[in-house]
Amino acid sequence: MLVTRFRRQALAAAALASAILPATAAHWALTGDVGVHDPSILREGDRWYTFSTGQGIQVLQSDTSGRHWTRVPQIFLSPPSWWRTYVPGQKTNDVWAPDVHVFNNKVWLYYSISTFGKNTSAIGLASANRIGDGRWTDNGLVLRSTTANDYNAIDPHLVVDAAGQPWLAFGSFWSGLKIVRLNPSTMKPTGSHVSIAKRSGGIEAPAITFRNGYYYLFASIDKCCDGVNSTYKVIVGRSRSITGPYVDKAGRRMLDGGGTLFDAGNAQWRGPGGQDVGGGLMVRHAYDAADNGRPKLLISDLAWGSDGWPSY
Repeated sequence: MLVTRFRRQALAAAALASAILPATAAHWALTGDVGVHDPSILREGDRWYTFSTGQGIQVLQSDTSGRHWTRVPQIFLSPPSWWRTYVPGQKTNDVWAPDVHVFNNKVWLYYSISTFGKNTSAIGLASANRIGDGRWTDNGLVLRSTTANDYNAIDPHLVVDAAGQPWLAFGSFWSGLKIVRLNPSTMKPTGSHVSIAKRSGGIEAPAITFRNGYYYLFASIDKCCDGVNSTYKVIVGRSRSITGPYVDKAGRRMLDGGGTLFDAGNAQWRGPGGQDVGGGLMVRHAYDAADNGRPKLLISDLAWGSDGWPSY
C-alpha cells in the first residue's frame, strides 16, 4: 500500500511539473544573478529555486516567470561538526553538487563534501517541509567513500522509479556511476549499490529521468572546472530497468564506455555539465566565453523524438 501511495505521489508531481512549465522556446533567456556550478532546480509555489556548489550550498530564487534570478541565503551558515569526521581535508563549508527533490510531501536535499581529485568523500542529507520557510534539518551522513574504495561518493541524485521506490545515483571518476535503493522512511541506503556506467576518461554527475517505459541516464564526461578551456559535455543512455544496463543509441553499454553525446556546448557556452534533469527540463552550468569563462545557469526544455531519444 505504501509503494502504491508513493507511486501516485510521483506521478502527480510529474504531471504538475509538466503543467506549470512556461510556454517558451527550448532555451530560457535568463537574467539577474545566474552564477552557478552543478545546479539542481525545484519549483515551489510560483517560484523556482536553484541549489548549487559553493559555500554552505548556494541558493538562487527566481521571479514568477522563472527568468530573473536573485541570490538568497545559503543552507549551511557553518559546517556541521560531523563533516570533518569523514572528510578532514575539506575546505571550510565548501559543499558540492547538491540535488533537490520532493518525495512523500517533503523536500530532500542531498549534497557532497570532498577534496578535489580525491575519493575521501561523503554524501549528506538535509530536509525541509518547504524551501520558502528556510528551516532545514541536518539528516547526517548518507554514504561515504575512502581510499579503500574504488568509487567516489559525490554527485548524488535522487530518482523515484515507476513503482514509487526512491533510489540514489552517485559517483565521479574511479569505477564510475552507482545506484542504490533508499529506505523511503529514512531516505538512506538499504542494500548494496550497483554499477550503472563506467568510462576510462572519467564520468560523473548522474541524473536519471523516467519516460514511456525507459529510464534515461544523463552524465557528464571529460574536463570540468577550467573555464573556457573546459571540455565537459553531457551524454545519455537508457534502460528498461533503473539498475541498467543502460545503452546508447548505437546499443553500446554505458558500463563499457558508451553514451550518446547530448550537449557539447557552443562558441559562447563552453563545457556544459553538472546537469539536473526532470519536469521536462535540462538544467546545467556552462562557462560563458563572453564573460571571462564564468560558470552560469542554463535551463532548456527537453524535446523527445519519435525514436524516444531526448534533444533540445
